[in-house]
Amino acid sequence: MEYEFRRNSLDGAVMACFSMEHEVMGRWFGEELGDDKAAIGAVLEAISKIAAGSLREWHRSGREFSLDLDTEQARVYANVLGYDNQDELDEGMALYDAELEASCGLEDFEAALKSWLGFLSDSR
Repeated sequence: MEYEFRRNSLDGAVMACFSMEHEVMGRWFGEELGDDKAAIGAVLEAISKIAAGSLREWHRSGREFSLDLDTEQARVYANVLGYDNQDELDEGMALYDAELEASCGLEDFEAALKSWLGFLSDSR
């Protein structure tokens, strides 16, 4: 999993760009976490508890995207994937899940999250 972090020079907004299979993670980092260090700390704490065995899984719902953590992986997905009436959509209008969901190993996710936190601290 490859990624790059940037800060928009016009408005100072933070952005995360992840490799093609993990694009949605970049959106989650930028749109759901942003520069909220308390939220980042909460996710890192959950990962730590999972690694220590005191927590088996953890969930965080956001405005557009959600995060699920378990002992093996992190999964980021668009909340729209929970839409139960997809069969009511016209043919050709089905939701394309590949751009709305991605998973990676918990250790890789933790490394990316720590890099994000470092980027936020260095780019001020």
